[in-house]
Formats: sequence, structure tokens, C-alpha cells
Amino acid sequence: MSVVSTSLGALCTDFYVNQRVALTLDLPSHRESVLDLFGRIGREIPELSRFRRYAEELALESPEIAGRYAWVALQRTSVRSGWVNPDDLESPYQLHRLLLESAPYFLSITPLDVESIELVFGFDLEVTGDRNEIVYDALLSGSSLAEVVQRDRERLVDVQPFLAMSLDDSDRMQASIEVKTRGGRRDPNAPSDAVPLSVYLTLRRNGPFRSLKELPDVFGVLAGHAERMVEDRVIPSILMPLHARIVTG
Repeated sequence: MSVVSTSLGALCTDFYVNQRVALTLDLPSHRESVLDLFGRIGREIPELSRFRRYAEELALESPEIAGRYAWVALQRTSVRSGWVNPDDLESPYQLHRLLLESAPYFLSITPLDVESIELVFGFDLEVTGDRNEIVYDALLSGSSLAEVVQRDRERLVDVQPFLAMSLDDSDRMQASIEVKTRGGRRDPNAPSDAVPLSVYLTLRRNGPFRSLKELPDVFGVLAGHAERMVEDRVIPSILMPLHARIVTG
């Protein structure tokens, strides 16, 4: 069963699937390489049609339609891509695989240059109360760690759980789960688009890599781990308790 086929829409405001390829050396910045790569991506995924230049990156973006959009970004030492609120996992997976298969040849990336590949499943939850209190109540209340806080005398100012684990004996395949509160207490006068409470599941495969052909296969392994962890752990153990606490106020 696809992660997106579960009731994510009822649990979070936005859901996204991002990829990051971290590199050791700087990417080439000449026009032909970048434009040829973006042209190749645009032919495969026509909705990615807008080329933009930011302070520290070059980006290819799609229009935003009902909160759904995709993007590719080239930074000095990374190649990144993402899909926000996809209808299914096929679309972001197609984009990420296409980038892994194409970018090395257009940008002169070698296996020796690739430090790691990351796949991130992100979940944003709109919150109107104190984010730190919400995370504490939903995820820590009743634990031994919670007992160090005297709730009647002390105010929580930073509650951002982070766990990392190795998925193989070599420690090259790793997973992390992080909850980001971004400051905690929301200003009642803040605009309606203020930053949300976020949950990130990150799967990372560290180098070295033997060949460029290995990269799409590594992505497939990361995606398999990510889907299982979202369905078996993130949704029942993190998203559902957070959502329940937010709803009850």
C-alpha cells in the first residue's frame, strides 16, 4: 500500500519527497551543462518548465497548482530535487531517478565525487498553540525523560526530538527522524502562512560508490526503507499522536 494512499491528508498540511546528492567538488557552472541538463529534465517532465536563478542556486520549477509543485536545484556542492504534495509516489520517484541517471553525465560527476545520497519524506503540520508543549505532550509525556521537567514551575523552550540509527553493519545506510518546532511558541499576530511544525524522515547512503549505475539502485533501497518506516513507525508513532494533540488543543 502506498504511503500517500493512507490518510496523510488528514494528518498533515503538506507532504513532500526530496532528494539530495551531496558532492565533494564544486559543480560546473557554465551555461551549456546546466541548460542541457534542465532541458533533458523538462522533456521528460514537461511541467518543470520555469528556470530561475537564486543567490546560491539554479533551479528548474513547475507551476504551483493547489499546493502541488516540483523542483530541481543545483547548488555549489549538491544536486537536489523535490515534489510537494504528490498525488502518488511515482511522480517524485520518476524525478529523483531521472536526476540520478542524467546529472552525472551533464555535470561531470564521478562516483568518487559523490559523498552521499539522501531521501527525505517530510510532513508539515499547521499549529496554532505552543509547538514545544504539543511535541512534549504527544511524544514524551509519560517517559522517563519527561520527568526531568517540572511543568508547574518551568516553561518548555526547546523540544525537538532527533533519533538516528544505522540500517546495516557498515553504518553506511542510515536513517534519522527529526521533529522541528522552529521556535516553539507561535506569535498570535503572525501571518497565517507562518512556518509549521515539521517531521522529517531522512534515509542516507554514504559513499563510496562503485559506479554511476549504482546510484538508481541505491535510491530504490532508500525508497523501500523510507516507505516501510513511514507506514510502520512515523505515521502511528509520530504523526497520529501529534495530530491528536493538535486537534484537542
